[in-house]
Amino acid sequence: MSEFKERKLVTDPQKAFHFTDLQRLKPTRANDPYEYQAGWGNRFLSEVIPGTLPVAQNNPHEVRFGLYTEGITYSAFAAPRHSNFSTYMYRARPAAAHKGYQEIETKSNIQNCFLSLNPKVATLPEQAEWHPFPLPKEDEKIDFADGLHTLAGSGDPNIKEGMAIYVYMINSSMEQRAFCNTDGDFLICAQLGTLDIKTEMGKIYLQPGEICVIQRGIRFQLNLAPDTKVARGYVTEVWGSMWVLPDLGPLGGHGLANPRDFLYPVAAIDDDLHVDFQIVNKINGQLVAIQQDHSPFDLLAWHGNVVPYKYDLTKFSSQNSTSIDHTDPSIFCVLTAPSRDPVTPLADFLWFGPRWDVATNTFRLPYFHRNSASEFLACLYGKGLGRSDDFQPGGGSFEGGHTPHGGFHEGYQHGMRIHESQPEKILEDQLTIMIESSRLFLWTEYARTGCGTISTQGTDYKVWDALPDRFSANPKAQELMARLKEDKITKQKMLAPYYIGGFAHGANSSMTEGVHSKELKPYLNGTSEPNGATNGATNGAVNPV
Repeated sequence: MSEFKERKLVTDPQKAFHFTDLQRLKPTRANDPYEYQAGWGNRFLSEVIPGTLPVAQNNPHEVRFGLYTEGITYSAFAAPRHSNFSTYMYRARPAAAHKGYQEIETKSNIQNCFLSLNPKVATLPEQAEWHPFPLPKEDEKIDFADGLHTLAGSGDPNIKEGMAIYVYMINSSMEQRAFCNTDGDFLICAQLGTLDIKTEMGKIYLQPGEICVIQRGIRFQLNLAPDTKVARGYVTEVWGSMWVLPDLGPLGGHGLANPRDFLYPVAAIDDDLHVDFQIVNKINGQLVAIQQDHSPFDLLAWHGNVVPYKYDLTKFSSQNSTSIDHTDPSIFCVLTAPSRDPVTPLADFLWFGPRWDVATNTFRLPYFHRNSASEFLACLYGKGLGRSDDFQPGGGSFEGGHTPHGGFHEGYQHGMRIHESQPEKILEDQLTIMIESSRLFLWTEYARTGCGTISTQGTDYKVWDALPDRFSANPKAQELMARLKEDKITKQKMLAPYYIGGFAHGANSSMTEGVHSKELKPYLNGTSEPNGATNGATNGAVNPV
């Protein structure tokens, strides 16, 4: 009998092979102070004081405690039931009670028009890599509304078509300030520092390795957790689409990101509601603000399915080949945003984390490829997957659609020389995400020059030297190539009598390309045959049938 091996408890999520290593009895990490509701695609309900929600109706003549009913619709009123999204809120004061919109100054670099006619965006035809994006200086106070910078995108929110990728770097909470994106849905991914996010529907604690989706039109306040001085992360925004779980196909009912692991907040209300507040609104890529004398986080109860949610990427149930070959990266898709093309998504959000690598007679690393999709990778922590060995957490890596790419560093070359190996755990103590789109990315001035951390592929990478042409230097291969030419000539001579006019006739002439025309010349014009006879095509003696 084999020796019993006691399981060791892991306490650091970044050191866990999977969330289950933490042996938690709750669906959150140990330092998450909030309660959540679980389950993807539900119509949730929540109330601070039991009995606040109206029973059997949405808009009673009088709501308990003198609250106001306010609805938010995400879809068209008459959208089919499976596509109909709305939430009813019961709050101290309606959002309509404000002092109007005004222009504001911001330190953010936001660009949302990704059309070719916009001179402020451009393609990056080469591969690119960014060292960690610069954190705010200690002598300046930067919150989310001032620390959000657009990197790339495609389309335009004005036509509800497309997407954008951002990076945020902040060192301050949003003090009496909130953000509202009316253009699209934000998928926020924390990389450095913990975020304490307050939304209209409740509170979300977001740590590196977790993601949060906040739907368009919902107000939120992105704050630093008590132990966090500075934070950095990535935001993916989709226009005219929404994030959904990918279909599983032959996998069945479970796998990848499981529905029960998505967590939704419970109702919460600010202790002091009578304070001045600024609501920063992003409208068609422009920031404007609403001034009001009360907190926007005044919901005592709500019910609906337009609700922010979060997901811990360490819970991902990865799938892979257990026999041969390298499976396509679609098996690492956490969330997808459909496009108007039913078979091609607008965007996919993918996970690359710790997993078992098992395959026989197979080069296990990704093969060289030219994908049709645009790919932006970001390492959240550890030794991530990127374009070079120098890829660091907090930066980024990019390969455009149909751009040839693959590995050429030492580890990749070592993998090529291994013919057989045992199953092994790979990508331990690290986590990398990828934002993939079927669309061409156009890049902002901030990404191309302003951030100051970009490097593009150049001679310093010595790709050509790392990937030598071993075929041309193989004597056996060259010997066989020469023999192929001789065998091709022999084959042409053998087949020539079967064709009227020899191989010079019609489409058959293409069969002689690349062979020695001098040797085949008698057979090309139909004047000779291998046995010395005259080709019937020249004297009319052969029946063309």
